[in-house]
Amino acid sequence: MPPPAYNLLDEPWIPVHWSPNASLPPTGEPPDRIGLRELLLRSGDITGLAVTSPPAHSALLRILYALTARVTGLDEVGTRDWGSRLQDIWDEGELPKGGIAEYFARYEHRFFLFDPEYGRPWMQDARLAEQCDADKTAGVNKLIVTRASGNNHAWFRADRDARPELPTTSEAVLNLLVWHYYGPSGRCSSREVNGAKSASMTAGPLRTALSYHPEGETLFETLLAGLVRPEATVTPTRDQCPWEWDELPDPDKAPRAPAGPCSRLTACSQHALLLVPQGQDGQLVRDAYITWAYRKGRIPRSDPFLIWQVSQQGNPYPRPADSRRALWRDLDALLLKEPPGTAQPRRPEVFAYAFEVSEDLRVRALGFEQEAQAKDIQFVSGTTPPVLGFAERDSPRTALPVARLRQFGELYGRRLDRAVKQAWAAYVRDAKAKGDTWAAEAAGRYWPRAEAEFWDRFRRLDRSGTVLDAGFDRAGSRAAFLALAVEAYDTVTASVTRTQRGARAVSDARIGLYGGARKKTSGPAKGQDA
Repeated sequence: MPPPAYNLLDEPWIPVHWSPNASLPPTGEPPDRIGLRELLLRSGDITGLAVTSPPAHSALLRILYALTARVTGLDEVGTRDWGSRLQDIWDEGELPKGGIAEYFARYEHRFFLFDPEYGRPWMQDARLAEQCDADKTAGVNKLIVTRASGNNHAWFRADRDARPELPTTSEAVLNLLVWHYYGPSGRCSSREVNGAKSASMTAGPLRTALSYHPEGETLFETLLAGLVRPEATVTPTRDQCPWEWDELPDPDKAPRAPAGPCSRLTACSQHALLLVPQGQDGQLVRDAYITWAYRKGRIPRSDPFLIWQVSQQGNPYPRPADSRRALWRDLDALLLKEPPGTAQPRRPEVFAYAFEVSEDLRVRALGFEQEAQAKDIQFVSGTTPPVLGFAERDSPRTALPVARLRQFGELYGRRLDRAVKQAWAAYVRDAKAKGDTWAAEAAGRYWPRAEAEFWDRFRRLDRSGTVLDAGFDRAGSRAAFLALAVEAYDTVTASVTRTQRGARAVSDARIGLYGGARKKTSGPAKGQDA
């Protein structure tokens, strides 16, 4: 029996937030989910994606950026200035209907999720049904990244591999994308190609990373702000998305390197997947194959939405997702061309072009805190207020104040962490005691208030360019963050100050908040009298 013809262009699978001004259908209620075609046609009526999983949101945005580049013709430099063409489309307030119709007419047959006729299901490899053992599939619990599978511990729900709750097709597609971008390395289902079996896969291109996306008032603005100017040599025939390939790649050969922005965004997966539908209506998925895509080689990690920094060994790597780290602590790395820091952070490439279209853009951070190999820890998401107007290029006098504000917040956060740990070690009279409980409580008290202090002072910076240092109050800012650290320190350590030993431990460690005791010198300082 042939599988259902579920086409992602028109089936309602993408959850969206509608603008209050969006035109309503005759029923009076806009749909909760829509297909790709309606999403692009009505992107100006949509405020954003309603995808609750940050890694799925991040992955889907990359697909949408590539489609936007295709339907607008911004996938190549062309004969007319690329930036001017981008601005013209921005001014129109909608994506070109003709470009959408032409592109989807050409590739409609490649957007079937379960492909009964052409054998090319979207973002999948139909060959897995023959190359993998049908009795040892990954299953839907493995596919849905928030579920426990195998012998893993269940935290929020109990899922049994023998009788799993079947996911909706919408949920399955979004998790298919999470696997392509954030999938683990290590053991997987065995795949046999050319008589040789392998069961080891390489990590996805965004695994452990946090990506930063310029965000507008509508999805239309967000998609245009996420485009990157191609190199002059890039052509659509070479810079292809996976659904545009004439043939699927040979798993026995090394993967092809991305040839431009579209392939960088969509064709860097190291995983191969195949979804198995339940029944004929295509609304549920009952099983999934998940295995490796290439037996050897790795696609270079090069993504325009990541902050790249340099390790102590001199190797570039993307700034990792950290659920304990608020987005404001990365702000100077987003706004400044050469932000301070020993890691030599490099601003995401996309911001060089987002500045061109609007200053009234927010930044949304999306990621997945993970270990490099297999362990998934926590989703990471955050959004700033409109900040791109403070970029170094447009408002150079705010550059140093933004960096200083972030540095003051970081400085007193580090000092607080060290001070409470030192106080605990002194109190228990064990130099090796870590004091993690005190440190966690202090961090929980300090960082949310430090974030509020940062944004309050950030909004006060002058953007006119006529005020020295943008009106930044250096002394006042330092004192404000110090006061927050002192308050958190006093609150956390108060329980032991009723004893002489505890009071002394707390008092001695408190000086760490102020930078520690001055080092004694054996003689007078240079240029001073004894």
